[in-house]
Amino acid sequence: MKQFRQKPILFLLTLMALTALGCQLATVLPTNESSNLNTVEANSSSQQVDTVDVSAPAQSNSVVSVNLEQQFIEIYNRVNPAVVHIFVFDEDGFLLGTGSGFVLDQAGNIVTNNHVVADGSEYEIVFASGERRRATLRGTDVDSDLAVIQVDSLPDGVQPVTLGDSGQLQVGQFVIAIGNPFGEAGSMSIGVISGLGRTLESQRVVAGGSFSIPQVIQTDAAINPGNSGGPLLNLSGEVIGVNSAILSTSGANSGVGFSIPVNAVRNISPSLIADGEYKYPYIGISMYPQAFTLRQLEVLGLPPNGVYVTGVTSDTPADSAGLIGHNLSASFDAEGDYIVAINDKPVRNSDELLSYLVFETTVGETVELTVIRDGKEIKLPLTLGERP
Repeated sequence: MKQFRQKPILFLLTLMALTALGCQLATVLPTNESSNLNTVEANSSSQQVDTVDVSAPAQSNSVVSVNLEQQFIEIYNRVNPAVVHIFVFDEDGFLLGTGSGFVLDQAGNIVTNNHVVADGSEYEIVFASGERRRATLRGTDVDSDLAVIQVDSLPDGVQPVTLGDSGQLQVGQFVIAIGNPFGEAGSMSIGVISGLGRTLESQRVVAGGSFSIPQVIQTDAAINPGNSGGPLLNLSGEVIGVNSAILSTSGANSGVGFSIPVNAVRNISPSLIADGEYKYPYIGISMYPQAFTLRQLEVLGLPPNGVYVTGVTSDTPADSAGLIGHNLSASFDAEGDYIVAINDKPVRNSDELLSYLVFETTVGETVELTVIRDGKEIKLPLTLGERP
């Protein structure tokens, strides 16, 4: 008799409220690979807005102390006052759900997940001290699953968090999650970084394709519904990620959690505060979603590292630059372009190309793609557009 295992599902971590029944639900996010490639940079604004210090932090070495228990206690006592419990209401004042967030600056800006606040009309913030504030929505970005809300004032003694550098992380590092799982305010859990460079699919679908969040952090720290928007910390007490989703068959923690990298917060939050949205650079291609096998590479005559273009959207930067795509399901041959570098930086796969675009480029910038076409390496300039 055959045994079948239930396929894990990616759950967002908002704690949803059914007012009449008092039930707790999680929202399911599809797990398919993305097919469209795009990226990010904040637009400038002529308006006078609150500023956020998002300059690169000094190199931080998270040293594991001999007295690890005391180090955990000190980090919690220092950071927890800046972690908030978010209550989301509809226009009639009915509770839709709750989540977590953290104070970004002295102006009262609070970072959380887009999926925590996106459906709300009113927001109430509860600080660790028990003090409450109403909050207004400053901006949301569905593709990164980030949002910023703001309170008029912070309680006495509340200090903003310190942002770390998610580009310097290593698998095996200790991490700390603080949030409000199942409504249990100020809960802390401990784990390690289980994986780096993960990719999560955006909740937005455009023209039959979807976008992705790159450089996502995987952790085994216990995170559950209600943890959404809370910080993931290193042992220096710096925020390195924003807890967002878990892979689970039941909706409860399974030891596979995902956190949006803090470098995305560093790039995106100023634009959310200033403009209410984030502008992403855009190429306009579809890519082969997985690595080729050795046999496939032999058939195609391609090197092991690169990104195969399966389609080019009309009237996009890729179309204007002359990139060629080919649907491999029609015929398995190398008629499409194979991108092996961008601005002379080698790319091994679609995740690395996406990460470079998201974190290293801007709308309107001209980049140089190195592609293999008909067995020869050529250079193609491409001016990045704005993601539709």
